[in-house]
Amino acid sequence: MNKVLATAAEAVAQIPDGATVMVGGFGVCGNPENLLAALLAQGTKRLTVISNNAGIDDFGLGPILKAKQIKRMIATYVGENREFERQFLAGELEVELVPQGTFSERIRAGGAGIGGFFTPTGFGTIVAEGKETRVIDGRDYVLELPLKADFALVRAFKGDRLGNLVFRKTARNFNPMMATAARTTIAEVEHLVEPGDIEPDAVHTPGIFVRHIIEGPTYSRRVEKRTVRSGHGSR
Repeated sequence: MNKVLATAAEAVAQIPDGATVMVGGFGVCGNPENLLAALLAQGTKRLTVISNNAGIDDFGLGPILKAKQIKRMIATYVGENREFERQFLAGELEVELVPQGTFSERIRAGGAGIGGFFTPTGFGTIVAEGKETRVIDGRDYVLELPLKADFALVRAFKGDRLGNLVFRKTARNFNPMMATAARTTIAEVEHLVEPGDIEPDAVHTPGIFVRHIIEGPTYSRRVEKRTVRSGHGSR
């Protein structure tokens, strides 16, 4: 089965207003930037977006957020996005901030079909308000429910026409688990290859989880926050 689509616009055309969408990436690393650009151009609105953060003001999810296409964000931190901060503080955006480890495990649980799990993270804080708690082996725990989505937009380093994916370095943080936790996963890859070109043991996400795949035409290699040493100084 050839799962390749010609363009990012064709790939996101099936995402309706009001959909819940997982978006891969860590900071601005591993963002499905071509799919996000197409979603911005399409103008899809009232989205619930599940992503580690909302990119930066002019990249990743940032422009979609600025265009008021997102109704609700489920994320781990505000990051370097001033518009995310502004909308959050102004009450223009519904926001659920989740501890990062809990965020990861909730997505993994969603993909694995697990109905929930108990974690000590967040017990006794605002994170635990309204949630079931339990003492297990003398320690306090909070029940966390899985995260699932209608669509997942992920980015891989390499993929074949059957949807088998290989991720590279930091991009492997959230993309693979999100690919398992959505009803429809759309992947963009830097390099599209033929079936058999990827060593089976090297596959991170099997093609069974991927509905559509595109090859991204360009990538910008952005840095979220660049820090450099000023002057030579002494060692």
